Amino acid sequence: MGDENMNKKYLIGIDQSTQGTKALLFDENGKMVRREDLPHRQIVNEEGWVSHDPEEIYQNTLRVVKQLLINPQEGGLRINPEQIAGVGISNQRETALIWDRQTKKPLADAVVWQCSRSQAICDRIEESGDGAVIERKTGLTLSPYFPASKLAWLIENVEGAGQKALEGALGMGTVDTWLIYRLTGGTSYKTEYSNASRTQLFDIYRLRWDEELCRIFGLSPEYLPEVCDSDSCFGMTDFEGLLPKAVPIHGVMGDSNAALFGQGCIWPGMIKATYGTGSSIMMNTGATPISSKSGVVTSLAWKLNGEINYVLEGNINYTGAVITWLKDEVRMIDSPNETESLCRSARQDDSLYLIPAFTGLGAPYWNSQAKGLLCGITRTTGREEIVRAAVESIAYQIMDIVETFCKDTGDTVTELRVDGGPSKNSYLMQFQSDLLNTRVSVSQAEEMSGIGAAYVAGIALGLYDKRVMEEIGRSIYEPKMEPELKVKKSKGWKEAVKMIL
Repeated sequence: MGDENMNKKYLIGIDQSTQGTKALLFDENGKMVRREDLPHRQIVNEEGWVSHDPEEIYQNTLRVVKQLLINPQEGGLRINPEQIAGVGISNQRETALIWDRQTKKPLADAVVWQCSRSQAICDRIEESGDGAVIERKTGLTLSPYFPASKLAWLIENVEGAGQKALEGALGMGTVDTWLIYRLTGGTSYKTEYSNASRTQLFDIYRLRWDEELCRIFGLSPEYLPEVCDSDSCFGMTDFEGLLPKAVPIHGVMGDSNAALFGQGCIWPGMIKATYGTGSSIMMNTGATPISSKSGVVTSLAWKLNGEINYVLEGNINYTGAVITWLKDEVRMIDSPNETESLCRSARQDDSLYLIPAFTGLGAPYWNSQAKGLLCGITRTTGREEIVRAAVESIAYQIMDIVETFCKDTGDTVTELRVDGGPSKNSYLMQFQSDLLNTRVSVSQAEEMSGIGAAYVAGIALGLYDKRVMEEIGRSIYEPKMEPELKVKKSKGWKEAVKMIL
């Protein structure tokens, strides 16, 4: 290894997601130079409860970092572990877990964000009339989706958990807190603002764990981790000896928030959409929280350099999953790569709409009883038209969320920054630009959550400045559709949605 390369500094970004754990290596220019990832088990029982093994997640974190450091591809970049300057972490947000702070071992499997086993606790709270208090203080509607009821369920159902909590020996929280605790050898019991704001235990206006909210769920602020700025030092880690000396964990965020930062949406009015299995659409609203009256939620983006930013957020259940449905259930395609050419070969004057309410409709409609709908079928409707309607449904759903943001804020959107697998479909991206009548900027970098967390750490450590986000390559789409046609298509979509509400 040359002396010149030995002087370079590198950052590790850890993205702990629902499906697996990734370790990403970034050079001192912010370029991702290597990636390793491992899946973990999706534990689903006969009642449909979804769980993860926290110990498996932690051990996989160590394994992907080890692979990142010592297993370069043939002819690939070799670095010395002494060159690692710091770590950033992004995590699946609403998954909740508990552990013994003395043994550092989990007391139960984590309750994954998708799991609704704590519905009865939410029903009990709703009957007591406390649902309005929760929404007023947290910006979130009472739901088993969020960690508060999941933690309450674990305390009520895991033997000995309640007693350990009273003794101050119980660790609890979201995945970021678990990883920080284990990576620092149990010396750091911390979380940060974006994760805390999604628990339903945190007052997003007073910026603190709330005693009343904790009481409602049978918890206490004393049980909960310290809430720190997203770019603070969360502790030191050597990944259990993988590094010759401990380095700082200097940036932590929930995955959607980290993607917002990685996209460079650091100013009020900027919007990003992540096209994944589902989609998270976020608008940065700056230092002032805006309470939505139109079906999206208010939350914290982050607290960086002592300054809070809020967001409006809308979540959609089925975006990329619509393409999976085309492939696996109705077998109209063999690969997602086929969809673009099929969309282009479909009849362009077709008025077909697919509403993918396979498990109800999410934001901004929030109708869990809604069923999917294919409407506007004519004699000329064929495979190409159905595929195109499925692809276009992704853009229509994101249009609904963006229009809701504009209604709540009074702002006009000038650009939508996007990432995720379906964003590679140029037909979809052009259609999205046409529907919104705005520029769509597609990131050419993958793994925006891990990138965002690493950039937060790099800026905090002085390796990068905020311009690093603008160095990411982008493909730009500008609106081309005639205004009358855009209005006609948007109106047709909204009429179709009304049929199932």
